[in-house]
Amino acid sequence: MEIGLVSYTPEIVKGYDYHVYYSKWVNGSIFPAGKEMQNDVTCFCDAKAIREKPEIVAISKYGPALRKNRKANLAFDYVCPTNQEYKNKVIDYIKKLNKEEIKGVTLNLYHFPEEEFCVCPRCVELWQASGLNWIDWRADIITKFIKEAKINVKGTFAVEMFPDPILAKERFGIDFESIAQLVDYFHVPLSARDYTTNYWVNLIARDFLKILKKPVVLELSAEMPNFEKMDVLLKTIAHLSKYDFKAILLLTHDSKNAMQIIEFAVKNKDFRDWLIKFEFSEMLEIIDKWSSIY
Repeated sequence: MEIGLVSYTPEIVKGYDYHVYYSKWVNGSIFPAGKEMQNDVTCFCDAKAIREKPEIVAISKYGPALRKNRKANLAFDYVCPTNQEYKNKVIDYIKKLNKEEIKGVTLNLYHFPEEEFCVCPRCVELWQASGLNWIDWRADIITKFIKEAKINVKGTFAVEMFPDPILAKERFGIDFESIAQLVDYFHVPLSARDYTTNYWVNLIARDFLKILKKPVVLELSAEMPNFEKMDVLLKTIAHLSKYDFKAILLLTHDSKNAMQIIEFAVKNKDFRDWLIKFEFSEMLEIIDKWSSIY
């Protein structure tokens, strides 16, 4: 098992095998490419674009796909995925990234907001003309967008997803079978404020590993500088290391945050003893590698 970082700053940190950089954010911020990194591109969540053109927002019977719409209960503001002008802007940005020396591109939030979306006049017309049922039509729209993005990526191509292993197609238009034919791996975020209670991580992670037909990388939240939270985070990684994940990625704010995790793991004798006692050999190899660097 390898270990990597997901970060908001384009910094390479020694000791980590993967580096994923958020180059386009849900708030609409767009940044230059993170060189020699996997660039994570937020596709259909763009608060800035919706403020500038409110008519591009996805619509349901409960109203627009906006955080302020409590009936919709969404974490972000979503653009309608059939808006061709906005889709072109995302594809153009991906093309721009791929002119730089990057490792590849990961698509993020590239899907419909929820199962009720989108019923704007354009979507209804496209759906009715397709001859497909509602679920298959939405999945077809999302898969076609992913295909178009893939054509413009010269390196590793992946998708990040909302972590629902059962209802992803019905809710978001994410068709695991179709998408598996297009990507090098799936990126599954299992975010939490801490992992003091972590059985659910094991449960969802193993479900994804069984269902998805391409390698899986897991993302865990690691913006946790205190002793207790880092201890349970590292123990959660150790438990996950028993399974055949391509990598575990840690979401950090910056390189200082990433190095705090390494320092804690290397200097904490009790943690190393715990790994030895319960025979977490994969995790011990990671700690040994970190010890040789720091």
